[in-house]
Amino acid sequence: MESDRDRGEPRFVIAGAVKAATTWTARRLAEHPRVFIPGPEPHYFSDEHHRGFDWYLSLFSEAPEGAIIGEKSADYLAHPLAAERLADALPAARIIVQLRNPVDRAYSDYCMLYRRGETRRPAGDYFRKSASDNEHLGSRFLIGGLYATHLRRIYDRFPREQVLVELYDDIAASPQETMARITDHIGVDRIDIDLASTARENDSASEMLPLHVRKALRPFKAAIKPLRGKAWFKSLRGAFARPISYPPLDDEARSFLADYYSRDVEALSVLVKKELSHWLTVPQPRGGDRRAGSPAELVN
Repeated sequence: MESDRDRGEPRFVIAGAVKAATTWTARRLAEHPRVFIPGPEPHYFSDEHHRGFDWYLSLFSEAPEGAIIGEKSADYLAHPLAAERLADALPAARIIVQLRNPVDRAYSDYCMLYRRGETRRPAGDYFRKSASDNEHLGSRFLIGGLYATHLRRIYDRFPREQVLVELYDDIAASPQETMARITDHIGVDRIDIDLASTARENDSASEMLPLHVRKALRPFKAAIKPLRGKAWFKSLRGAFARPISYPPLDDEARSFLADYYSRDVEALSVLVKKELSHWLTVPQPRGGDRRAGSPAELVN
């Protein structure tokens, strides 16, 4: 009888960071004829570890024979136990880590939750409150960008040659070249990317139904999902959807974040052997009528 392990286990893992174009990378790899990535993020080595390894392997049961299996769970990087669990279960896995200016990452994470209706106050309120009393959402926004701290946990458990670190800015500026490095890292042939179509994938740029409508429809999410591809449904949704205007990241909040991350960015520069001080000094896009959070409008 074939066991779960006989069906194969991940050869590579996209471990984060959250809001650093990991979804874009996973979608591009999923388009590769030799790669299999399941849809939803498993979060097995973070929040779902209690489900057990057999459950985890069952997520890859539909992988074609000979496929290179991988997964993406962007919260692994910041989770304090994920690196250890990952190394214990998949010691030979190739790890992909994508890092974004931590100031922009924190704001982008805030905007994602704002879009969902989980944040209503200005971004700076969450950042400053977290630093003073460990407020839950603010902690998520701040801790996620302490990359040197998180990356050390991975480097402590995996050989450097198994870990590929890519920068969000490089993905935005040179997606084809970046994807070539990623496919080389996981051991599959390089692929050409349709840049025209992938540039339109950013969720933050999408028009949304009003929040009260989305909340009312949540109980019917499973029933609605099959209808999303139908022309009449798209037309109906388009009649009610509106662009989202995000609260801006003001100068005071940006300065606070730059100061908060300064030591970690300095340590990260040494760790990955790249000059990153510009993250804290070069002005980045702000808020207001923000429709996308990156130069290339990458999906995060």
